[in-house]
Amino acid sequence: MPISEMELDQARTAWGDALIAISKTYEADGIDGARALAESVLDTAYGYNLGPVLFKPTLASGEKTFRPTRKGALSYFVGHDAEYPLDIGFGIRGWRKFEAVTAASFIDGDVAMWMGSATFTDKDGQVTKAEKSWGYKKCEDGVLRIVLHHSSLPYQP
Repeated sequence: MPISEMELDQARTAWGDALIAISKTYEADGIDGARALAESVLDTAYGYNLGPVLFKPTLASGEKTFRPTRKGALSYFVGHDAEYPLDIGFGIRGWRKFEAVTAASFIDGDVAMWMGSATFTDKDGQVTKAEKSWGYKKCEDGVLRIVLHHSSLPYQP
């Protein structure tokens, strides 16, 4: 069954809601709670069960910039992994609001691409804006799973 624009919207909303939930869980239950939730989110939202995910996080650099493995993605979201010493845990930064604005999308059957801007607001009202591209594959269970996730900070000339 082909992917719809509504499903793309729902997938982005679910991703943002999950990011906020990881932040709140970290504040309430510490790193163990945040890690458990982040693992669940990765299994639900990302296609690591399909193969490598083409994931380039916003705040990653050096030899471990790209995160094709679930372990690398988990470290990006919650940190606390000696194999990824530069990760501070993007998902545990106190996020309270997520908004995505579409620049364009492309749908071809059970594969879809989306790009646009995303705004993250933390509990202190600080705003971070990123430019994102997501690629999705609709699995046999009907769930859209992220197979490409590229994120970067806007260019500042």
